[in-house]
Amino acid sequence: MTDLRTDPRPAVPPGYRPLTIEDVPAYVREHPHLSALVPADPLHVAEVGDGNLNLVFIVRDDPARPGVVLKQSLPWVRVFGEGWPLTIERARREANAYAVHTRFAGATNPVLHGFDETRYVIAMEDLADLRIWRGALDDGEIHVGAAAALGTFMARVAFHTSDVGMEPAARKALMARTINPEMCGITEDLVLTEPLRIHEHNRFDAALDGDVAALRADEAALDALATLKHRFLTHTEALIHGDLHTGSVMVGGGRTVAIDPEFAAYGPIGFDLGTLWANSVFARARAMVLDRPADFQAHLRAIVPESWVAFTDELRRLWPDRLDRSFTDGMRETWIATIRDDALGFAGAEAIRRLIGFAHVSDIETLSAPDRVRATRAVLAVGRALLVAHAAIEDIDAFEALVAGTLAHHLEGVHGRG
Repeated sequence: MTDLRTDPRPAVPPGYRPLTIEDVPAYVREHPHLSALVPADPLHVAEVGDGNLNLVFIVRDDPARPGVVLKQSLPWVRVFGEGWPLTIERARREANAYAVHTRFAGATNPVLHGFDETRYVIAMEDLADLRIWRGALDDGEIHVGAAAALGTFMARVAFHTSDVGMEPAARKALMARTINPEMCGITEDLVLTEPLRIHEHNRFDAALDGDVAALRADEAALDALATLKHRFLTHTEALIHGDLHTGSVMVGGGRTVAIDPEFAAYGPIGFDLGTLWANSVFARARAMVLDRPADFQAHLRAIVPESWVAFTDELRRLWPDRLDRSFTDGMRETWIATIRDDALGFAGAEAIRRLIGFAHVSDIETLSAPDRVRATRAVLAVGRALLVAHAAIEDIDAFEALVAGTLAHHLEGVHGRG
């Protein structure tokens, strides 16, 4: 297993240094294409990088109007500090991913204003009127169409970056441009290895010690996770976002935008679907504990089927444009079934790692302690079932029956206030 903190400190180019709130105005004025977006002085700068990795600044010349967002990669994992070095090249790879996503699914992406190859800063649209989908779901907001928009987005990128929709030479060139070993290494460790091992990165409530110990002793779960890890390592099927959870999506005003593709690389198409589906289960567990209105809970139940129907509908719509006519309609349906199977397995892995691994989710973490333990136990049961039995789940209706039944078994009658 790779321990990224023992790797040599990544090199940074001459001229690189982290931005601060104080020097962002001068940085913007040094770049005319950015200055044109926020022409008036003084500039108002806020640092909003609440994630695990990067600096993020919102820059406006009028606090009431959208400006520009600057995102800079640091040569370490921000949440851990300089003791965990990490390549700043992830910013270049994110910019490359945005370019590909915009080409094939532009409506689901922020406008990119450029990439600074010296300071490793991505400049992009200020999505002032949107909010992070996870926070919106935490608050009980309904955003109709978000799941379907993401399903369509994933299908378009998958089709056009796979051997089905891209010339082999062009595809191999894109694979070379988007290779992302350090960020894939994080996924391989934090998602697909460490949660079922004893590791210093993991954390969970002491009340769950027995549950976690049982899961780590579960040979079927260990075998299933190892198989998924091998698939992630070897199945370079299409360009995937690599981290498409509800915290990497912004919603509002009928718009849905996928952000933060710094984990983008070639991998199994089902990985992104599975990541999204697992995060919908977190939201469902929270809504049950908080006894949210029935229409909101129905909205959460619809995330998986709506994203899947949109994904498969779009893949079939694009199918006549496939480049290799030896790919038959029957092959397409087999491909779709394989993607679904992968998605269900990776959903199980994502569900488990977000509860007992390194990076947790506000859906569960902001519940009161007793409710947090109950919700965690419920979703761990869902995750374990998906992990070990995903191949036996024949369709999305069967997935829904499994999730609904497991959550109800653990959470019906449990109502808290978070």
